[in-house]
Amino acid sequence: MKNKKLFINIGLLVMGILLGWLLFSDSSHSEAIHNHKEVSETNQMWTCSMHPQIMQPEPGDCPICGMDLIPAENGSEGLMPDEFKLSESAMALANVQTTIVGTGNKKGQKIKLSGKIVENEEANTVQVSYFSGRIERLYVSVTGEEIKKGQLLATIYSPELYAAQQELLTAASLKESQPALYKAVRNKLKLWKLSENQIDQIEESGKVTENVPVYATVSGTVTEKLVNQGDYVNQGQPLLKVSNLNTVWANFDVYENQIDLFKKGQEVLVSTNAYPNNEFQGKVDFINPTLNTNTRTVTLRVILNNKNGIFKPGMFVEGKIDGGISSSKNQVLTIPASAVLWTGERSVVYIKTNPNEPVFEMKDVVLGHRMANNYEISEGLADGDEIVTHGTFTVDAAAQLQGKKSMMNKAGSKSSTNHESHHAMDPETTNKNERLKVSVDFQNQLKTVFNDYIQLKDALVKDDSKTVVTDANNLLNHLANIDMKTLTDDKAHNRWMRLENEIKKSALLIVDEKGVEAQRIHFKQLSLHVINAVETFGVNQKVYLQFCPMANNDQGGYWLSTEEHVLNPYFGDAMLKCGEVKQIIE
Repeated sequence: MKNKKLFINIGLLVMGILLGWLLFSDSSHSEAIHNHKEVSETNQMWTCSMHPQIMQPEPGDCPICGMDLIPAENGSEGLMPDEFKLSESAMALANVQTTIVGTGNKKGQKIKLSGKIVENEEANTVQVSYFSGRIERLYVSVTGEEIKKGQLLATIYSPELYAAQQELLTAASLKESQPALYKAVRNKLKLWKLSENQIDQIEESGKVTENVPVYATVSGTVTEKLVNQGDYVNQGQPLLKVSNLNTVWANFDVYENQIDLFKKGQEVLVSTNAYPNNEFQGKVDFINPTLNTNTRTVTLRVILNNKNGIFKPGMFVEGKIDGGISSSKNQVLTIPASAVLWTGERSVVYIKTNPNEPVFEMKDVVLGHRMANNYEISEGLADGDEIVTHGTFTVDAAAQLQGKKSMMNKAGSKSSTNHESHHAMDPETTNKNERLKVSVDFQNQLKTVFNDYIQLKDALVKDDSKTVVTDANNLLNHLANIDMKTLTDDKAHNRWMRLENEIKKSALLIVDEKGVEAQRIHFKQLSLHVINAVETFGVNQKVYLQFCPMANNDQGGYWLSTEEHVLNPYFGDAMLKCGEVKQIIE
């Protein structure tokens, strides 16, 4: 009996131990799982869709733009070494868009050309004075005024015409006895463009006209006033330039590798920013037989009907024309300019490597000519590649954050992009423009242009559009004064010729704009060319290359500053301190 009780007690003890082990083992296991989950959640980092350089261990607001932070993408399973992945939420918030690359001159596609409206030279005339004298009264006060044939333009006091009228009155009294003399005097007045009625009126009244009227010989628009009231003019001297704007020319630039795509008589659809919803038809009237050696383009001319006065000389236009199929053996790939990131001599794009997932990889490309808002691609892409065309800078920032190859980091590996520290990237690892050796004189002249650029940038920071125009004009004046003879090296000479042309075009576009937002669009291109010039030639000064990823509708924008402190020219007071230093140029 005693043994039986002992056996029962031992059995109960074993069962208790076994039950306790099961209970506590499961609890411990659950606690381990729970702790592991907590650790996993603790390791979750949070970032900003617009500023991927921001990384925080907990959710909140972006310290730059105030947007809600989103979970950072942690997974990289199954990716190649240079590939990286964005979260779907980051893609949506940054509005990342992609485009599939295709050849730019396939049959049925339209080729886009950039052009400018100019006066129809064949319809231009010059109103001249047919006799010498002093302008007593000028009835055309401003350029742009419409005049009609026969309209009174001016009255002129002419001593020689005064004497010729007296001769007429004398000859009129002798016309019966000396008809040849009378006829010769009348013809003399006709050569001075006095009409038969005017001559008859002088003869009938018997009075000499002191101030002789000058009438318009054509109808049109006064495009230039060459004299002022009170000026003394010589016989044959121009008084006014008159254009008939019922027809105008649209001059387009065509690159040499496109010349065989066009021929006289082709139909062209022309559009302008002034009337964005309308397209106007025209035909190719002339293709310049000579090539501009600086721009490597020829001029294609289209005549446009302008009876309604829609087109104004100086207005920028876009032309669309059927490309047909080029006779060239190599078909040219074209991509939107928004897809290209520029780092001096390197140009890069981001390819979406997986059509079903947001996986990307950086690609170096070789650019050809620019055509309107597109670039030709000589190397680096293939037909059918899918590339990022909107939100490119956001994708690039994500690549930097994940230590992948990026615009400013060709080899990959993590780089600091902390916004608040504003540290420049290591100059030794940054792929910079090749520095060319030039004279100090040239550098000083370039520095004058650079100083104008800084003034223009500061005016944009202050939202001062009028000062922007003044500074852009100053830049153009100093740009024209740069002495090309100071560049003795052919490579430097050719590089500067290209840059000078691009800087000039961008500055002129800024001058033509009145609103600060439109000026900021062209400031982006101006900055790229000035950055290129400063990196290539130097200005004997420390310069900060700064960048804002939210500029230009989240496409990003660079600018130069003489101070490390960031003041954003793309937003002004709206987001004054948004940006960071990307590089120091010395």
